Amino acid sequence: MELSNIKQIEDATRFGRPELFRLGIGIIFIAGVMLFTDFRFGNTTDNTMLIVAAMIGGYMAMNIGANDVANNVGPAVGSKALTLTGAILLAVVFEGAGALIAGGDVVDTIRKGIIDPSLIADRDTFIWIMMAALLAGAVWLNIATAMGAPVSTTHSIVGGVLGAGIAAGGIDIANWSKVAAISASWVISPVLGGLIAAAFLYLIKRTITYQSDMTRAAKRMVPLLVALMVMAFSTYLILKGLKKVWRIDFQMAVMTGLFFATAIYLLVRPVIEKTADRLPNSKVGVNSLFTAPLIFAAALLSFAHGANDVANAVGPLAAINEAISGSGIVQKAAVPLWVMMVGAFGIALGLALYGPKLIKTVGSNHRAGSDAGLLHRHGGCHHGHHRHPV
Repeated sequence: MELSNIKQIEDATRFGRPELFRLGIGIIFIAGVMLFTDFRFGNTTDNTMLIVAAMIGGYMAMNIGANDVANNVGPAVGSKALTLTGAILLAVVFEGAGALIAGGDVVDTIRKGIIDPSLIADRDTFIWIMMAALLAGAVWLNIATAMGAPVSTTHSIVGGVLGAGIAAGGIDIANWSKVAAISASWVISPVLGGLIAAAFLYLIKRTITYQSDMTRAAKRMVPLLVALMVMAFSTYLILKGLKKVWRIDFQMAVMTGLFFATAIYLLVRPVIEKTADRLPNSKVGVNSLFTAPLIFAAALLSFAHGANDVANAVGPLAAINEAISGSGIVQKAAVPLWVMMVGAFGIALGLALYGPKLIKTVGSNHRAGSDAGLLHRHGGCHHGHHRHPV
């Protein structure tokens, strides 16, 4: 065989090697879940069904990590605040921590009440509904990830539960008013998110980038924006992450968040002022002040996502575990630690193996996020008499 032909064969197989490696690691993880579940529950009744459910749950968790996590760190990568490797490491740590630390003790296994469990014939039918929903959601996420399309894992599992429930119990099993409310939220949430993001961008432009002395304006506004972000996230973490050790109402959580925000403001302000004095009075200079807050936001978003979306992987698995252990069909199920660990490690592994493709899509391939970040997109004159359209 000629050397040129050998080189062509090597070039043709080079692309497949990373894919085979990722596939192999994923299979090893699923096999590990299988062996662990068999070792832990080998003597229980219907252990085979629980083993299969755990494997599907691990597969679903990997797909959540591969697809949905890109939304949290993609903007930080697109704005050059984080490298792709740094974003992966940050997300792996905080996604796993969020799932294990703040993942709920109780998961609404019949997602938002979209089907009526009382119309399910028996325990075995309920188990198959949960397994079918979990597998359907995982397969769809796998296809979307392969296509490079960011999709919602919550939408996927809701659709899976609804479809499997209708197939098993007929059209009347669905709570259509609840389905309509959930569907409406799929439209309302991105609209509200877009409006809030536009409002913050408008605020930044008017108070910083349209000012003649942008450095001075940044000294005043950036600490306030950081404090606002700290207040929002600390309030969330207090309500979500500390509920196992500290029961606190919403008002007290907000007051505690305000305390942390004030403390961070007092600490950050002198640092921002000192840093800003060394920067040029330009958008490029001011933009660097947002690097640390953007990384901080990506970390906290990853933590919050791990705490919330791990339920999409382990909720049906927890319901199956509860049904098999003897409790039968339940509306809510306690989530044991081993189930939460399957979700946490699956999300982290899926992100590490397959996340870069979606992170690039969210952070760099969309025009809105690729033009060098938050403040680089609008060039030209910055003075008050010549303003750019918002």
